[in-house]
Amino acid sequence: MTEGTLIKVGMADLNIAEGGAVLKTTGLGSCVGLTLFDPDLRIGGMAHIMLPSSDIAREGQLNIAKYADTAVPELVNRLRSRGAAIHRLIAKMAGGAQMFAFMGGADTMRIGPRNVEATKLELERFSIRLVSEDTGGNYGRTVELYSHTGIFLIRSVQHGVKEI
Repeated sequence: MTEGTLIKVGMADLNIAEGGAVLKTTGLGSCVGLTLFDPDLRIGGMAHIMLPSSDIAREGQLNIAKYADTAVPELVNRLRSRGAAIHRLIAKMAGGAQMFAFMGGADTMRIGPRNVEATKLELERFSIRLVSEDTGGNYGRTVELYSHTGIFLIRSVQHGVKEI
């Protein structure tokens, strides 16, 4: 990979990047875009998490990138296989919006907040520091992680571009 190479991370997908490549995912509404970055090796990973728990999986072949409880361990394992150390990893995340208003506030309809909570629980399980987040609200986001610097950019129509 060369500096500036763009690696797209689709919905319910994950990937890692190094050498200055940029990870990007679009369409984060209730989904969570989680990034992990090892500042010493300058390697990062991104997961586009759709749902909190694989317990609800109905598909024949489990898509481990789709669920917080399986995507986080997989992302950690991929980074470790490239030499990253768990104690150096820092996490940033965005998304987890409540895109629609529902009467009654049933927990099953709070997908965004539940995705955020489940992702944070997984990070705690690995003792990975969440250094910043841009979660909640009721708007969509596009995020990018720059593997050379660890810069995490968030773009939204309502709030423009910000770096966390």
